[in-house]
Amino acid sequence: MFNSLSDRLTATFKNLRGKGRLTEADIDGTAREIRRALLDADVAVPVVREFIRRVKERALGEEVSQALNPGQQVVKIVNEELVGILGGETRELHFAKQPPTVIMLAGLQGAGKTTLAGKLAHHLKSKGHTPMLVACDLQRPNAVRQLQIGGERAGVPVHAPHPGVSSEAEVPTGDPVAVAREGVDTARDKLHDVVIIDTAGRLGVDAELMQQAADIKATVGAHETLFVIDSMIGQDAVNTAQAFNEGVDFTGVVLTKLDGDARGGAALSVAEVTGKPVMYASTGENLKDFEVFHPDRMAKRILDMGDILSLIEQAEASWDKAEAEKMAQKFADQEDFTLEDFRAQMQQLKKMGSMKKMLGMMPGAQGMRQQLDQFDDSQIDRIEAIINSMTAHERNAPKIINGSRRARIAKGSGVHVSEVNQLLERFGQAQKMMKKMAGGGGMPGMPPGMGGGAPGGGSKKKAAKGKGKKKAKSGNPAKAAQEAREAEQRRQQKAAGGSAFGASQQDVSPEDLSLPKGFEKYLK
Repeated sequence: MFNSLSDRLTATFKNLRGKGRLTEADIDGTAREIRRALLDADVAVPVVREFIRRVKERALGEEVSQALNPGQQVVKIVNEELVGILGGETRELHFAKQPPTVIMLAGLQGAGKTTLAGKLAHHLKSKGHTPMLVACDLQRPNAVRQLQIGGERAGVPVHAPHPGVSSEAEVPTGDPVAVAREGVDTARDKLHDVVIIDTAGRLGVDAELMQQAADIKATVGAHETLFVIDSMIGQDAVNTAQAFNEGVDFTGVVLTKLDGDARGGAALSVAEVTGKPVMYASTGENLKDFEVFHPDRMAKRILDMGDILSLIEQAEASWDKAEAEKMAQKFADQEDFTLEDFRAQMQQLKKMGSMKKMLGMMPGAQGMRQQLDQFDDSQIDRIEAIINSMTAHERNAPKIINGSRRARIAKGSGVHVSEVNQLLERFGQAQKMMKKMAGGGGMPGMPPGMGGGAPGGGSKKKAAKGKGKKKAKSGNPAKAAQEAREAEQRRQQKAAGGSAFGASQQDVSPEDLSLPKGFEKYLK
């Protein structure tokens, strides 16, 4: 969504690098480029004007002039101001002291309210709540059925006493206000702690839509009213948001279709214009393509600083802890990393969602945009299919996979033999690296003391190989005889219980060694 804006801002900040001092002309030029980038991204003009004013005011002050790195300080200012126009702080739902908490969804038709209702219910259920959906959109064809399907996917009940209409030719007959009231009463009787009401939308803002939404809100006493807006509608998002804010006084904003390729100005405008926070973001069609909106993390994504915290949260939510502990123990015991382990790790990664999306959250991801665009998530499925076509013995002992076995595996997984060869070759390299790390060798190419193993580039095992070797005899007869006498003397001293320095252990007293107080107990 913000790729174009991110590219423009990143290119602008490159011109500030390495400058020990920024002149007023430098700051004016930077502010001008930022203004163009925001306007090209379809951000509302009043929002851009106020944003640039605040950035210039801070950039021309002592905050930048006294900084050791003025360029980085300007980036810091832009980041903080971006967080400000995105809402400042993360805001989640406020739950009622006396359940159920009533959440009403409002917005234009096509914004994605019905799909979002199922996602929100799934999200709340994963947090330990017991939500129920209420179908109050009786005007859009098959809206009730769509909500019921969403409820089934999310595993939550749907209150839908009226079927709604099935075609544009039908005239709506049900009363959405009555359905909403009955839904809240039913949820209270069945001890559901959250009610999510899906309301009707229109192709444009009109009085009838606003009145119906206002009546539902007043009747059920909604604790939260979420305005659902399509992130791709551009400048019109501001006018629509203002109209809904005046009509139903919503408490928060949900941005849908953030995975689209539009310029994303709506997301940067709504919170600033309405004063209401963006609470959630929807990024796809699946139930899990839904996340809490963090202004600070979104600002970092826009400025290509990455979003590591969101990655960590996704991993914690989806990663199997038992599997992770099992893998860690196997690594600690220096056991071989097998294709069975590799498949298990791939399955864990798939649970986190799109690999392309996760890579896009890494710092500097904008610099490898072309590679990310060419990345195909289905490639992971192909690799998994190849591994699944192997026998259990082949997965645990890949070295036995000869030519005929490779041909059979390729045929079973529907790929060419060359793909099987590539997988086994790369896996062999990964297996060697894992073995080297488990053996104390560290990461290949790293210097000693930094995870690179023993000095000289070898592992600890290699460094220890020479310890038990006998010293070669000298070619000089006189020197060889001297070495033999010394070896015999050492053997005799050892047999007599003596030390290598010619004195037996019994000849040495702890008092003679000047040891620290209490240390003599270790000599007993």
